[in-house]
Amino acid sequence: QALLVESGGGLVQPGGSLRLSCAASGIIFRNYVMGWYRQAPGKQRELVATITVGGFTNYADSVKGRFTISRDNAKNTLYLQMNSLTPEDTAIYYCKVQVLSGWGQGTQVTVSS
Repeated sequence: QALLVESGGGLVQPGGSLRLSCAASGIIFRNYVMGWYRQAPGKQRELVATITVGGFTNYADSVKGRFTISRDNAKNTLYLQMNSLTPEDTAIYYCKVQVLSGWGQGTQVTVSS
């Protein structure tokens, strides 16, 4: 069973940046495709980005060119660098092991002036 702990969220002004982290334990992290998801108030949870075992990445159209997903297999940690943030990016952000069920507690990102 994977244990995922997200961190790095907070309040940021439009145009600002944040870097989210997801510490994974209970799994051989380097063997799994990982993803970042988000859920805005009143909306369904949506996939933001994924990264394969080999480091190939994929992004939702809404974040392409602004967000970067990465992983450090030595630290069992997944990252999401978020730049040029807009109020529409406000949501709770979750990481996930793509082939496993279960979610972490998430980290709140609020973009507001």
